[in-house]
Amino acid sequence: GKDQSLADLRSVQDWYVRYQLTKAGGVAEVASVGGFVKEYQVIVDPHRLASYGIALARVSQVIRESNRDVGGRVVELAEKEFMVRGLGYLKGVEDIETLVLKAEGGTPVLVRDVARVELVPAGRRGITELNGEGEVASGIVMARFGQNALDVIANVKAKIEELKPGLPEGTEIVPVYDRAPLIERAIANLKWTLFEESLIVAAVCVIFLMHVRSALVAILTLPIGILIAFIAMRSMDMGSNIMSLGGIAIAIGAMVDAAIVMIENAHKHLERLPDEATQRARGEAMIRACKEVGPALFFSLLIITVSFLPVFTLEGQEGRLFSPLAFTKTFAMAGAALLSVTLVPVLMLFFIRGRIMPEQKNPVNRFLIWAYRPIIQWVMRFKWSTLVLALLAMAATIYPARQIGSEFMPTLNEGAIFYMPASLPGMSVTEAARLLQTTNRVIKTFPEVESVYGKAGRANSATDPAPMEMFETVINLKPEADWRRGMTVDTLIAEMDAALEFPGVANSWTMPIKARIDMLSTGIRTPVGVKVFGKDLAEIEKLARQIEQAVKAVPGTTSAYAERVTGGYYLDITPRREQLARYGITVGDFQQVVATALGGVPVSTAVEGLERYNISVRYPRALRDDPQRIANEVFVPSTNGMIPLGQLADVTLRNGPPGIKTENALLAAYVFVDIRDRDVGSYVKEAQQAVADAVSFPPGYYATWSGQFEYMERAKSKLAVVVPLTLAIIFVLLYLNFRRLTETLIVMLSVPFALVGGIWLMWWLGYNMSVAVAVGFIALAGVAAETGVVMLIYLDQAWQAVRAERAAEGREPTVADLYHAIMEGAVERVRPKMMTVVAIMAGLLPIMWSTGTGSEVMSRIAAPMVGGMISSTVLTLGVIPALYALVKQWRLKRGLEASKTVLAPQAVLEPSS
Repeated sequence: GKDQSLADLRSVQDWYVRYQLTKAGGVAEVASVGGFVKEYQVIVDPHRLASYGIALARVSQVIRESNRDVGGRVVELAEKEFMVRGLGYLKGVEDIETLVLKAEGGTPVLVRDVARVELVPAGRRGITELNGEGEVASGIVMARFGQNALDVIANVKAKIEELKPGLPEGTEIVPVYDRAPLIERAIANLKWTLFEESLIVAAVCVIFLMHVRSALVAILTLPIGILIAFIAMRSMDMGSNIMSLGGIAIAIGAMVDAAIVMIENAHKHLERLPDEATQRARGEAMIRACKEVGPALFFSLLIITVSFLPVFTLEGQEGRLFSPLAFTKTFAMAGAALLSVTLVPVLMLFFIRGRIMPEQKNPVNRFLIWAYRPIIQWVMRFKWSTLVLALLAMAATIYPARQIGSEFMPTLNEGAIFYMPASLPGMSVTEAARLLQTTNRVIKTFPEVESVYGKAGRANSATDPAPMEMFETVINLKPEADWRRGMTVDTLIAEMDAALEFPGVANSWTMPIKARIDMLSTGIRTPVGVKVFGKDLAEIEKLARQIEQAVKAVPGTTSAYAERVTGGYYLDITPRREQLARYGITVGDFQQVVATALGGVPVSTAVEGLERYNISVRYPRALRDDPQRIANEVFVPSTNGMIPLGQLADVTLRNGPPGIKTENALLAAYVFVDIRDRDVGSYVKEAQQAVADAVSFPPGYYATWSGQFEYMERAKSKLAVVVPLTLAIIFVLLYLNFRRLTETLIVMLSVPFALVGGIWLMWWLGYNMSVAVAVGFIALAGVAAETGVVMLIYLDQAWQAVRAERAAEGREPTVADLYHAIMEGAVERVRPKMMTVVAIMAGLLPIMWSTGTGSEVMSRIAAPMVGGMISSTVLTLGVIPALYALVKQWRLKRGLEASKTVLAPQAVLEPSS
């Protein structure tokens, strides 16, 4: 407010805005901070009190007892009942000044005779500033746990519009941090990505099948599968966010795989029917086609679903972040698996009608066969060489794998920057206000900055225990279109960091939401932190400062600051108990004088309508700020009169802990380390070595590394146990499907080979290993297994058809027959295999090229899947046929593939002419 004082603005916030916003749906608390809280202070002159022989406690007692209303029940007058009230509330400064403390000889001693009564700002432990233009009064709206943030923000905004007409003239409410645009941008970006994916997958179906009605079967299952996922989300009260929509996004390509393969197999069966075949015969052919591949496809989709189980086991921050993604992907894949055995066959009967283009005339299929046939011929000639090349490709992955760094999570661009400098303890309110305004003014000069809102100290909330030297500055950025050319967030932070170099201040930079999550999880507000534990604070601080110096020399460190756990300033007043006993003064009476005279204890409350303001009693500031005057001029009442405090106690200045942290029953100090241009994993490894070389811990003292590194290690240890168990479950499911160990092992080889492409693409893109990337690799495992299953389906079908032919001829199949079957199953059926791969990869590409809000996380999930699908396709098209040939050739030589073991001919695929 231009015409309002900070005290008036704080009153508007406390007694009007705060109450109205608290009524908004989903709001837990509105914490006030900044401005001045009004307080009636009775500034007592100790010498006048002593001259009148009045104790300080008497002033407090009189004010307390003179500020109340009472009820006298009722009286009856003229047949009316009147309620009796004794009105005694203090109305202002004059009422307090005229209170009687004592009377001598008919002459009253009033409060104004011994004190000065003022309406002044109370002492404060929090200040706020906007745009470097001066202090403001603020409110921080906190949502209830589990509430939808977007709904709560909308409710708060609606309530603000309602209360605006009641604001004093010239007063306005300015939002300084609003999470809604970030959420809306992220959701809009994911929704557009989902739309792009759906269009691309639909196009893939049409191009490969060259039959729009057939493609509609796969296309229609996509929105129905997504709808199933949304229904499941609704039943679990799961809202739309980056992760929940992201789970559907990474599943879209795989959701249509079963439909694609079943449709393609139906096309193959329909091609073999004569032109005059009846509709009934066509229907039976399609049903037969579904039965051939349906069970294996259902198992493959089940494998994709099961492969995501490790994500459900993640704990803490990573668990809360990725569980929505895991749920929605599981819902989507479970829906796809259900539709593949229920709806898809029915839709095929309705839609697959009319003339089907033969595979040989399909230009896409002809090109694939033309390109693939020489490759598979070479593979069949040099099977062992193919396997050796595959092993060399896996071995070559060691190089990029060693070059890839590690981090907990890629930084999400929230559209705002959070500046949290650390400074030495004991900073005064005046100095904090000056430094806060100075930093805000410097930050506001950058053309990319929309607004700067800074807070020093704590808000009026139990959830904010920040000391005065703790600064939190929200820097809202303009749209990137308005930035200087070539400017990035990292470059902007580097420029700001260089411009904000102040003595005694260590800068750290993060994002608003990320900072809150980090501080709540570990208490560390920087990417890397060190927690030093022990029994003595002085020794802990010594070790922490040694660690600070050691990590400053590590490349990548931009700032390091060890908490000064013994750097607080104290004025200690220690009573001498023998002196107190000599004058008959209890320790309680003595401490009451210290608390009231110096601290200003509130003794009552002034009631002004809805508003309530404390009334406190204390000594003048000039006396309170001088230890010598405290000793000589603060008087303690006794039976022998007023005794100077210095005769009863020692008044000394000394250092001590400004605050005490404990973890696991040990005292602790934190070292905050901000890094740039380094991944967390390699940095911590180097920093740990630097600390080990420079710092020697005495018995009973130790340090742990925290921050993002702690999350990363926790997730790594959890996945190290769960991922092998999941692979074992996938192995069991594959065995239940194939009923043979060799086929199961061949498919399981898809998983490590898929890692090859994923790791190389990660290295090429410059991505670090993170939980998001791990989630991508976990998703890749199931998809890679599915591609192997599809290849084996057709290899087995072709081989069984050949064996059935030879059984009908009364002779055993030969190695030449085996090679013919492999050429038939691999080359002639390359279309369904490529359709599944291309559908999955095409569905992931919009995530890869997305640059909107949330793309930092989603692209890390998609990258290993895209790269892995490339190498998995090479394995599927080249290595699996080679392995299959070697295994079956070995079994032929030992008579294990005799025609008597062949399934009934009518149950297998007939060989193509």
